[in-house]
Amino acid sequence: MIKNLLFLTLLSLIIISCAPTNPSHDEHSLLIHNGSFYSPHDDLSQVEAILSKNGVITQLFTDKSWQRDTSNYHQLLDAQSNFVMPGFIESHGHFHGLGSSFQHLNFLSDTSWQQVVEKVSDKVTQTQSDNWVYGRGWHQEKWSIAPTNTIDGYPTHHTLSEISPNNPLLLVHASGHSLFANERAMKTVGINKETPDPIGGKIIRDGNGVPTGVFEENAMQVFNNAYQRHLAAQSQAVKDSIWLDAIELAQVECLRNGITSFQDAGTKNFEIAKYVSLAEDEKLDLRLWVMLRERIENLERDLSQYKVVGAGNGYFTCNAIKTELDGALGAHGAWLLEPYTDKPDFVGQNTTSIEDMTSIAKIAYDNEMQLCVHAIGDKANRETINVMETFKDSTKDLRWRIEHAQHLHPDDIQRMADLEIIASMQAIHCTSDAPFVVKRLGTQRAREGAYAWRSLLDRGAKVINGTDAPVELLNPLASFYSSVTRKHPVNQGDAFFAEQAMTREEAIRSYTLDAAYGAFEEQHKGSLEVGKYADLVILDKNLITCSDEEILDCNVVTTIVGGSVKYRMP
Repeated sequence: MIKNLLFLTLLSLIIISCAPTNPSHDEHSLLIHNGSFYSPHDDLSQVEAILSKNGVITQLFTDKSWQRDTSNYHQLLDAQSNFVMPGFIESHGHFHGLGSSFQHLNFLSDTSWQQVVEKVSDKVTQTQSDNWVYGRGWHQEKWSIAPTNTIDGYPTHHTLSEISPNNPLLLVHASGHSLFANERAMKTVGINKETPDPIGGKIIRDGNGVPTGVFEENAMQVFNNAYQRHLAAQSQAVKDSIWLDAIELAQVECLRNGITSFQDAGTKNFEIAKYVSLAEDEKLDLRLWVMLRERIENLERDLSQYKVVGAGNGYFTCNAIKTELDGALGAHGAWLLEPYTDKPDFVGQNTTSIEDMTSIAKIAYDNEMQLCVHAIGDKANRETINVMETFKDSTKDLRWRIEHAQHLHPDDIQRMADLEIIASMQAIHCTSDAPFVVKRLGTQRAREGAYAWRSLLDRGAKVINGTDAPVELLNPLASFYSSVTRKHPVNQGDAFFAEQAMTREEAIRSYTLDAAYGAFEEQHKGSLEVGKYADLVILDKNLITCSDEEILDCNVVTTIVGGSVKYRMP
C-alpha cells in the first residue's frame, strides 16, 4: 500500500522536460540555463549555463555559445532566473529514522501533552491488544500548554496507562535520549519500584520511589530491546518491506527539501548490505554516507566487511564509526563540567566510558575510518577532545568529528581548531533549544560556549550543518535561517546570542563544500565545478541577497542528483 502511494507521489513530483529527440544528442546530458548560479568555491556571476554529462559537471558557459545547437542536449532546464547552488548536504541525520517517523506516531509539531494523549488514544483504537504502540518527537520544554501534576518537568504515565491498558507504549523523546512508557510496557519489561537505575541512565520516580513512566539515557535500553524483540517476531519479508518503505519515504522527504546527500549518524551493520544493493541497482535517488554504529565486539570482529566507499557510482559510502559520550541537554543528559543551573546536584550522564570510547577510536584509527562522537555537554566535549588528541598524527588527515559540539568550555574552542576536529553542528538545534538553554546552563555558560559557531569559525575550525532529523524537521532552509539570525523560524523571539551567527556565505558553505569536506568528499561534491557530481538545487530566493524574512518564504523549485531531475515543485 505504502509503495503504491509512494509511486504515485514520485510520479507527481518528478517532472523531466526533455529536448526533442535527436539521434546526435547525448542521451545523458543536462543543460541548466537562465539561472543565478552560486558556488562557495568561486564567483559564478558570469556563468550563463551549466552542462553535465553522465551525472558529472563538464562545462560552465560564460557566454552564449551553449545556444548554438540546443538539440545536442538531451535535457534543457530553464532555471527561470532562480538561484542555482550545490545541493544541500545533511551533515547529521538519521535516514531510516526519518522514514520511520512517517510510519509511526509523530509528535514533533505538538504543543501540548494533551495532543500527545489524543494521538495515542486514536492509535490504540486501531491496534490489536498486546501489540506495541510506537511514537517519537515529544518535548516537554516545547509545549506551550504545561501539563499538570508533573515530576521533574514530565507528566506521569497514568493518563496514558488508562487509555492503553492492553498495549505497551514506547514514546521516544524528540532528542532520542529519553522515552515515555505506560504501565503495560513497564510490566512487560519488569520495571518496578525496586528496579535500580542503570549505569549512565535514570528512572524518573515520584516521592515514593515509584517510576513515573519516564526513562532517560541507558534506562531506555530495556524497552528498546523489548520492542526490537517484538519486531523480530515478524517474518523477514515483512521486516524487509517495512524497512524499504521507510527508506523510500526518507528519499522523498530529502528530495523535496533539496537534499542531494545525507550523512547518516548511526547505521547498523545489517543495513550496510541493503544500502549497497540499492546503490548498485540504481535505486538510491540521493547519495548516502553513513557512520557505522555497533558494539565494540562487532566492530573488532566484522569491520572489514562493512567498510564501503563509493558503491553504485558514488551513491553509498560507509567509512566512519559512531559512538556517544553523553545525552541531550533537554533531558538533563548532557555531561557538564559544573552542575546544571536548574538541577544543582546533577552534572548529566556519561553514557559510554572513556575507556570504551578510546577503544573505538583505536579501531577507527587502525582501519583508517573517521571517528564521529556524539558530545553535547562541555565535559563530554572536553573528554572527546582529549581522546582525539592522543591519536593526532601529523602524517594522517583524520577529519574526526564531534557530532553536535553544542556546549563548549571557552578553553576548548581553540583546541578543536588546532586539532582540526570538525564541529558537526545543527543550527536549528540552537534556536529550538534556546528557550531552555539559559535555564540549564546559566547566562555566562550559554553566552561563552553554547552553539559557538562564530568562535569556532574565527579560530579556523570547520563547522558543518544539518538538522538531526527526525529530531528536528528536515528543512535545510529553516536551519540556514537559524544559522544567520540565531532565531527560530517559527517561534521567532529575540536572537540567541546573535554575536555567534554565521554569515550567509558561511552558512551555505556549512551545508555544501564544508559538509562534503567533513566526509572526505569535497573532490566530488559541494560546489559547482567541472568534474564534480551534478548535484544541484534550484531555489526561488537568492540566499545571499534576500531578506531574512524571505528565507522563510523560500521554496525548493528543483532537486537534481547525478544530472537527473529528481524533484520539481508541483
